[in-house]
Amino acid sequence: MYCREVELTGESNMLDQVQIIKDRDEARFAVIPYEEYLFLRDLLNDQEKLEDYLDYLHVQQVKAESSVRYSLEEVKSMLGLK
Repeated sequence: MYCREVELTGESNMLDQVQIIKDRDEARFAVIPYEEYLFLRDLLNDQEKLEDYLDYLHVQQVKAESSVRYSLEEVKSMLGLK
């Protein structure tokens, strides 16, 4: 068995770094920092937190894909709230 550290990049990526432990060139385990493990455990054990986090990730993805931004006044006008 041997370890190989892989750096993952990206602002929305929860895991900054992970170690992959392989046995005969087959990935067997992923080692993450303990703080990230605690966060993931907490997130996965609470359906509401998980839904909120998935919503947050979706919003971040939409923001990254679209460069169009509207002011509050523009949104109110589009919705007929003025």
